[in-house]
Amino acid sequence: MSARRAILLVLDGVGIGAAHDAAQYGDDGSDTLGNIARAVGGLELPHLEALGLGCIAPLEGVSASITPRGAFGSMQPASSGKDSTTGHWELCGVHLERPFPVYPNGFPSDVTDAFARATGRPVIGNIAASGTEIIERYAEEQRRTGAWILYTSADSVFQVAADEGLVPLAELYAACEIARAQLVAPHNVSRVIARPFVTEAGSYRRTANRRDFSVAPVEETLLDMLARSGVDRRGVGKVDDLFARQSIQALHTENNDQGIAAILAFVREAESGLCFANLVDFDQQYGHRNDIAGFYGALHGFDRAVPTLVDALREDDLLIITADHGTDPTTPSTDHSRERVPLLVVGPRISPRSLGERSTFSDAGATIADWFRVPYTGRGRSFLSEVIA
Repeated sequence: MSARRAILLVLDGVGIGAAHDAAQYGDDGSDTLGNIARAVGGLELPHLEALGLGCIAPLEGVSASITPRGAFGSMQPASSGKDSTTGHWELCGVHLERPFPVYPNGFPSDVTDAFARATGRPVIGNIAASGTEIIERYAEEQRRTGAWILYTSADSVFQVAADEGLVPLAELYAACEIARAQLVAPHNVSRVIARPFVTEAGSYRRTANRRDFSVAPVEETLLDMLARSGVDRRGVGKVDDLFARQSIQALHTENNDQGIAAILAFVREAESGLCFANLVDFDQQYGHRNDIAGFYGALHGFDRAVPTLVDALREDDLLIITADHGTDPTTPSTDHSRERVPLLVVGPRISPRSLGERSTFSDAGATIADWFRVPYTGRGRSFLSEVIA
């Protein structure tokens, strides 16, 4: 088995400009990093700047007049859709020709009735809404009736919220597993999400006990190919949920700080293999809430961690920093945005050069397979030969 290591680090929702087809998704003008930079009067991210972030696209406050520590570029989405499952699958070589179904007017009665019968609780809500808004609106009714709070968004999600003081977590998770089994085509939503919350002094707070129940990948992924070749795979964050736990298990983390600590533990301790990590705070805590200051603060937090991570890399290490979609907090929408994603490639053997604009996220997966010298049958083209020193 190869002693090589790779880290595929996904900054959830950190897009870097509208994709070529953004207008088809209502996202023309979305630019998560660029619009945040303009909103705050310039980004101060010196360590990401040193990796080449400002060389990818014009970003106010981030210099492009440097020799970066690694290779840089961007990747266009090739799959249909702009949700986390689609983005992560594409990173691992799988393209979707049709997006997962969405329900801007709520789910049809046959879907909600079947869910209620199978779980033994009625359903309230069943609208497209933000998670904090719908809990404020329906929490007291849930307490009176014991019903599930069901909601969705512009993404393909079936979200079930419940007060942990009323509904045990095990019951909530079991209900979501029932929904996952029921939601087959044409209602094969990308994810069923358990959204537990607690009531404290008359207010409501979502907890870190969220669980995602994704559809299984429709084709073989990079993770399956690595597994077949005996390459160890460790997940950080929600990545195992997004692949229906197929060929990967993950350490679930509560926030970016815990995720960064887990990534550093891999770099310091693992002998070989892939660390596939998702840092979700950008998207979950700030992007969906249009919290520009919070999003920028999370970028600062990650930027501070970059030197420790990069300096800990060994000779046979490959670090790819990218994203899965955008979540532009400066636009009226609170949902994902169809964007290009940044591509920063770092390691002792990586040369500082431009990788240009890649036609698919899958080039990252193809490159990781190439790095581990394993057979690759997914989409995308490896850029390893372009960057290796």
